[in-house]
Amino acid sequence: MMIHTANDTPLRHSLHLADEAATLAFGAAIARQLTPGLVIYLYGNLGVGKTTLSRGILRGLGFDGKVKSPTYALVEVYELSRINLYHFDLYRFNDALEWEEAGFREYFNDTSVCLVEWPEKAAELLPAPDISLYLTPDGDARNAELVAITPGGRTCLNQLLTASPPMP
Repeated sequence: MMIHTANDTPLRHSLHLADEAATLAFGAAIARQLTPGLVIYLYGNLGVGKTTLSRGILRGLGFDGKVKSPTYALVEVYELSRINLYHFDLYRFNDALEWEEAGFREYFNDTSVCLVEWPEKAAELLPAPDISLYLTPDGDARNAELVAITPGGRTCLNQLLTASPPMP
């Protein structure tokens, strides 16, 4: 079932992730639909599963090394055979200008995928997202809401929703 929206209307999808395994599987499902140039913002409180979801995405892209939160390094770089993925964590930023000073803008290009945790810390200085992904706790589980904003984001989410096997 293909979901169509008007060119400027965000496409939304929500799902329940029962546990860490479901979050990892969801990340792997996202990975199968990623194309270079996508920017994905990850929103959620500390400990809600943003890095776990990122780990699932990286596992889905074939990375089998350690995936750690980039909280202290600010960015973790993964040069994979199919795609270069940059995983940012801006939690420690105290001022949006730290984004400019860090020199990360070059990572956002049409040959990479950028996952950004805590994008609100860099406000309007960040490149706009193709997809915003919100994780919220639900007891021991979590809920995920994806909002695909751009044509590339909507294509990715449409493919995710129609992929086989289905998402968790």
